[in-house]
Amino acid sequence: MPAGLHVVTGAFGYSGRHVAGRLLADGCRVRTLTNSPRRRQPFGSRVEIRPLAFDRPELLVDALRDAAVLYNTYWVRFNHRSFNHAEAVANTLVLFDAARRAGVHRVVHVSITNPSEESPFEYFRGKARLERALIASGLPHTILRPAVLFGGADILVNNIAWALRHLPVFGTFGAGHYRLQPIHVEDFAGLAVREGRPGPNRVIDATGPETFTFRELVARLGDVIGCRRPIVAVPPALAWVTAAVLGLVVRDVVLTWDEIAGLMAGLLATNAPPAGTTRLTDWARAHADELGRRYASELARRRNRGDSYDAL
Repeated sequence: MPAGLHVVTGAFGYSGRHVAGRLLADGCRVRTLTNSPRRRQPFGSRVEIRPLAFDRPELLVDALRDAAVLYNTYWVRFNHRSFNHAEAVANTLVLFDAARRAGVHRVVHVSITNPSEESPFEYFRGKARLERALIASGLPHTILRPAVLFGGADILVNNIAWALRHLPVFGTFGAGHYRLQPIHVEDFAGLAVREGRPGPNRVIDATGPETFTFRELVARLGDVIGCRRPIVAVPPALAWVTAAVLGLVVRDVVLTWDEIAGLMAGLLATNAPPAGTTRLTDWARAHADELGRRYASELARRRNRGDSYDAL
């Protein structure tokens, strides 16, 4: 690994925590930029803490001064009254500018599979705009494009299992034949850390070794956790309304319309070779007893800045 300071946005969150853990295991000096400095986390005092102060760029420049690598995991999953995609794009542009001014040697940036500035989905448009901005900045970089992360405190795979444990049937959006390629979060973290080494600019589709249709994924998880349920094709609009009602029960945003439409459009799969080696089916079997026992709440993680992600 390159010597010097390694900065991870959100090192007490989900993917950022796994990246920070890999870096510490490699003997690196690690600093995080975070909005949750008091969150319970496994690193003790080994990770330096600085604020993710988008409204005070000079603090970001100071925190990033001559860093060997910036690993950027910052983003928001959906629009909400407390946060939104447009703000996340603007904030990330501030971060990139601060990195350039601070002389950061390399940026490893987390994007999404199949981003496009012409996409009908704001999530994918925002990610594409940020890729273009990072390339134009002149900063040496790798752009990682994961589809779905699983393992640890993930949301999608865990909550599919939770639904299978709690609901008598499982509805797919339409026939459920659209593909996705989940990558284990530790495989993703290892890839991010490797890409922190000096090298050419790269864009990598960070997908796992298995490709599922959504229907196959649900069926496989039901088999593994011993909760087989009838899988019913549901009109997408009805599925969205059902998810919204369920969201009221669990006090979360379970799924958005853009997430449903993006999944059905096949945007969470590519034809690139896999970047990870951990098979979701093998991992799920090893964690069948605990998988889906607790609902994982995106909003709870944003409201509660003290507890570990694993508890929310």
